[in-house]
Amino acid sequence: MIEISFHDGAATVALNRPEQHNALTQEMMLALHRAFQELGGDPAVRLIVLTGRGRSFCAGADVNMMRAEADNTFDQNVANAEMIFDLMAAVDACPKPVLGRINGAAIGGGVGLAACCDIAVAVERARFGLSEVRLGIVPAVISPFVIAKIGSSAARELFLTGERFTAEHARRIGLVHHVAADETALDERIAERAAELRQGSPMAQAAAKALVSRIAGGDLVAQRRYTTRLIAECRASADGREGMGSFLEKREPRWQAGGSENGERGTGQEAR
Repeated sequence: MIEISFHDGAATVALNRPEQHNALTQEMMLALHRAFQELGGDPAVRLIVLTGRGRSFCAGADVNMMRAEADNTFDQNVANAEMIFDLMAAVDACPKPVLGRINGAAIGGGVGLAACCDIAVAVERARFGLSEVRLGIVPAVISPFVIAKIGSSAARELFLTGERFTAEHARRIGLVHHVAADETALDERIAERAAELRQGSPMAQAAAKALVSRIAGGDLVAQRRYTTRLIAECRASADGREGMGSFLEKREPRWQAGGSENGERGTGQEAR
């Protein structure tokens, strides 16, 4: 489900479900969480590159996981949300520099992962989306990390519309730092950023990451409790059930007066 490789002090962590657009399963999230904890404590690792195999970075939550969650109890939904929050926090708080190689579509939780990277480079064809409201829910558990990256103004628009946006728009709002024309240029920019990162002291870089978190961040303990319960409440609501049902049945939810999204739903992948 994930692949880890090493080269010249860099660990590459690749989401490896290309046929499913690297959609996140529970097992995959646990493996990612464990990988970032272990790599973060490995003195041989100078930096971590997070990417996806195939044409997508991460399409969010796996459709089969979403189907199972439709029948979850409130407490089960809270527990699942806590797993996602803890994954995001592990990437965000990793003491090693994290380079996001955004090689394609990033939706929902994929946007959350991109937001947790210290430096993110996206290929120009990549598309992003926080489409939860179109499913009757909200991007609750990823919101502390996304808002910290793009600010409340951009979050207001994108959280409310659920629309897709381009890599260049992602760069303008600060979700990614650089846009590369193609895969070759993407790898070249990642290599250039990695070379710059290797010029810094590992101790100082870990301290610098903690500094930014301490000065700019909120209370993650309180945010974890609030956001995980909010998504559980949304999933249990009438709109949440209608949104999930319409998604799984590949039809429009009742609040959409017109305009089919079946083309976008064809991959079967969305996320929190």
